[in-house]
Amino acid sequence: MLSKEDQRRFEQITRQLRESDPAFFARLDNRAKGRRGRYLMLLTILLWASLPAMTVLAGRLAGAICAVVLVANAVLMWRFRRRWL
Repeated sequence: MLSKEDQRRFEQITRQLRESDPAFFARLDNRAKGRRGRYLMLLTILLWASLPAMTVLAGRLAGAICAVVLVANAVLMWRFRRRWL
């Protein structure tokens, strides 16, 4: 954890960099959005892979809950449909 002086200096450096090189911060923002997409894609793959086993082992209710979560995940992926990097 940074001291208050170090935190202030860090914010000052960040502010200067943001003003001098806005393209750099735009690239960083795109990387953060890409991470969100990767997590949603990973969740989708895990849910689809576990849906049959969950339905057989835990019953129809668990399979239905998993299916509802998959639909919600699909809605999120559609809402944030950007390049999935």
